[in-house]
Amino acid sequence: MTTEASTPTQHLPEGTNVEALHQRINQWFLDQARDLPWRRDECTPWGVMVSEFMLQQTPVKRVLPVWEEWMRRWPTPADLAAEPASEAVRAWGRLGYPRRAQRLHGAAVAIVEQHGGEVPAEYDALLALPGVGSYTAAAISVFAFGLRATVIDTNIRRVHARAVSGKALPSRSLTAAETRLAEALMPADTPTSCLWNAATMELGALVCTAKSPTCQLCPVEDLCAWVAAGKPEADYTPKGQSWHGTDRQVRGAVMAVLRAAHEPVERDLILGAGTTAATGASASPDLAFPADAPAAVHRPLKALYDLSPAAEQLQRCYAGLLADSLAREVTQGGTVLVSL
Repeated sequence: MTTEASTPTQHLPEGTNVEALHQRINQWFLDQARDLPWRRDECTPWGVMVSEFMLQQTPVKRVLPVWEEWMRRWPTPADLAAEPASEAVRAWGRLGYPRRAQRLHGAAVAIVEQHGGEVPAEYDALLALPGVGSYTAAAISVFAFGLRATVIDTNIRRVHARAVSGKALPSRSLTAAETRLAEALMPADTPTSCLWNAATMELGALVCTAKSPTCQLCPVEDLCAWVAAGKPEADYTPKGQSWHGTDRQVRGAVMAVLRAAHEPVERDLILGAGTTAATGASASPDLAFPADAPAAVHRPLKALYDLSPAAEQLQRCYAGLLADSLAREVTQGGTVLVSL
């Protein structure tokens, strides 16, 4: 993270018109930015922090309803910290990567215990919170507190790669050279730098997209090094994350059952969805969900059975949920029950 008000221009390609990039992209953002609740003046630092956790690898349209319900239920870190972590996981719903919910709950507890219930503004203090890495710490300090820091996400890296470096895509993973470039492009003025971080991120999300950039809508098309070079192809083909048949899909299906069930369910009811490699048959086809269970549980349970995961895969995914503390077992009357 860079906070000093200096611009190491030696890391910029010759001829880069930094002032024009700043002015045009920032103005575009002021004119075209989406009205998102975590960008509004009335949004608290906690609201910004929640959005940053939820937006990791998750589209805005999926985050919006969950964020709104989350902030209604837990408007402060203390409100969330007072609940068990399992409720945070349940409320996370279908956002994916539910360990983020666990970590956000842990961060809320730490904020209450170490910071008087207020989200800290300092980068190092943010970085010390559970689940907060360098990107999230910088983003919170910028978007919640208006501090000067270099925010680098995939969208920002893509704008930098095309507009300044003339490449179709950034490197597969963040490099030191990309970090130096991002820092060199940062405006020296703190308010302008905060706007720049948000503006380049939004431009990458809406216009300078990975697969189908709408260059004709870009405010810096005539300054873009990639366009000037004839839009050369990337030196690699980005691969989307697979889903169907993966452990992630099976884990998500098990989690959906546990979220829907507000009481522990029999472990064998879940593991009964596993199929044997030899026959493809359910290992425990006669198991039935308790008659007094909430009706909503039957839908995710049927969805799990419809996946027909191999018994070995289901066992592996189930064990992983236990190891990650996303599920827990209790024994009652000789029966093993599982819950969030």
